[in-house]
Amino acid sequence: MTKRGGFPVCFFAVLLTGVWLLPAVAQQAPKQASPKSPPATSGEKPAAPATSPGNPALDEQRTELRGLQDTLSASDTQRRKIEAEIESLRNDRARLNAALISTTAHINTAESQISAAEDRLNALTGSEAAARHSLESRKAVIAQVLASLQRMGLNPPPALLVDPEDMLRAVRSSILLGAVLPKMRAEADALAADLSELVRLHKSIASQRDSLRHQIADLDVEQKKLSALIAARQASLGTAKQALAAERKRAGDIARHATSLRQLIAQTEKEVAAAARAAEAARQADAARKLAKAENGGQTKNSASPFKNMARLAPAIAFADAKHLLSMPVAGTVLKGYGASDGFGGTEKGLFIATRPGAVVSMPSDGWIAYSGPYRSYGQLLIVNTGGGYYIVLAGMERINVEVGQFVLAGEPVATMGDGSAKTAAAIAIGSTQPILYVEFRKDGAAIDPSPWWAKADVQKVGG
Repeated sequence: MTKRGGFPVCFFAVLLTGVWLLPAVAQQAPKQASPKSPPATSGEKPAAPATSPGNPALDEQRTELRGLQDTLSASDTQRRKIEAEIESLRNDRARLNAALISTTAHINTAESQISAAEDRLNALTGSEAAARHSLESRKAVIAQVLASLQRMGLNPPPALLVDPEDMLRAVRSSILLGAVLPKMRAEADALAADLSELVRLHKSIASQRDSLRHQIADLDVEQKKLSALIAARQASLGTAKQALAAERKRAGDIARHATSLRQLIAQTEKEVAAAARAAEAARQADAARKLAKAENGGQTKNSASPFKNMARLAPAIAFADAKHLLSMPVAGTVLKGYGASDGFGGTEKGLFIATRPGAVVSMPSDGWIAYSGPYRSYGQLLIVNTGGGYYIVLAGMERINVEVGQFVLAGEPVATMGDGSAKTAAAIAIGSTQPILYVEFRKDGAAIDPSPWWAKADVQKVGG
């Protein structure tokens, strides 16, 4: 006697039933296995259990305390290591500058990688939500398919050799199966694909989160190292605190009364001693460069890597000759560029760059600090004299770590961004909730287009 024919329902039933179980399974976090206690050596008493079955709250507090102690111990070890490194660099200006620039570059790279990882994580989370929505929207279809499979399992079509007189019933069942089977198979395949995609997305999200966590931990280490390096750099300047306080007060008084950046620059370099010394140093560097050019028959010698000498006390090359060589001051996204409409019938005079909270701002070019401090609604403002009548303006930071008159190298850290809660003029103009760095290049008092100066790779990296 032949075996009765029927629809192979087991595969579809098992597959589709998984759709109902997925949300519950996805929400359950994997439990870590408890670490095994090391075996007691001979002659030693076995350690008392670390947990008390009668007091779960106390056990949890003890566990948290041990974790906190381990974290503090690791942090203290890391701090001592950084202090030792800084001490070895304290009396070597070139090595200190190199460490500052290298650490700042590492931080900028890490910030870019973290931002990219966050974007990928957001995209994966959105895809997961879409897959879940697709499954939710087809619950009725899933129910119908499961019900059909169940009915077919309970009432299979007759076998002709068993019941040959019921030929008409068998023909009708075959016709019905022929019409329904392709649709059911298509639905089952689609649901299986959605289910597989959801599982894949869960794994990708978990992987991205782990990667992001490690990158943030590495960034934290680099930021601690940078803070120590900045403190060592500022301490090595040896500026008297009383004189420095007086200079800051005078610069602040000028800033309160200056009606424009042009006036602020002019008055600061005229009335603040440190700014005046910086302006004089810039003029002397320009004069020395012109003399060297004249001696070379009007030719300028430009090195392939002009910023390599970390012990320099003057700009490596004239600012006018630094086109396509400068790096962006921060990792971020350019929201508005030079020449864009300002919404009031005019055009923008600089760049608006959205950054991560707490991002490190580095100096694009060599130069002397002409002004450092708050200015109107600009937030913390830096004006840097790069020589030849050129100035770089950086605004919107939360904290500045350089002083007026100080010479800084290209790539050195000069400031830190805030968290976006303090609304500067740049942030208000953009309408952004992120911290916004405003960058402006000026020549002889007028704003100029900075785009010819940026290195192409850095423009692409910052612009996204």
